[in-house]
Amino acid sequence: MERVYNKLVRDNIPNIIKAKGEEPITKVLDDEIYKKELEKKLYEEYEEVLEASGEERVEELADMLEIIRSLAKLENKTLDDVIECANIKAEKRGAFEKKIFLEKVIEK
Repeated sequence: MERVYNKLVRDNIPNIIKAKGEEPITKVLDDEIYKKELEKKLYEEYEEVLEASGEERVEELADMLEIIRSLAKLENKTLDDVIECANIKAEKRGAFEKKIFLEKVIEK
């Protein structure tokens, strides 16, 4: 039996598959395709975050964080760089803690 996935997976997944007595067929992507696959994976995880709750949601958020870390690395940045950027933006523009929903703006 054959199961087709055609998606980016975490580094240890092929070894986990082998440990189950199955044979993974893999390839290593070039940077351009890798970036596109990371972006697709980010969207996939985003959908999973929306469907999850509780501890499962935390797991899905952790998956998103790992993808963000990998995307940052492609830009020669670290997760700490991304967090620093987020902190600077939060300082300048605020975060989302006050739950403010902007309905409209009236020009004067």
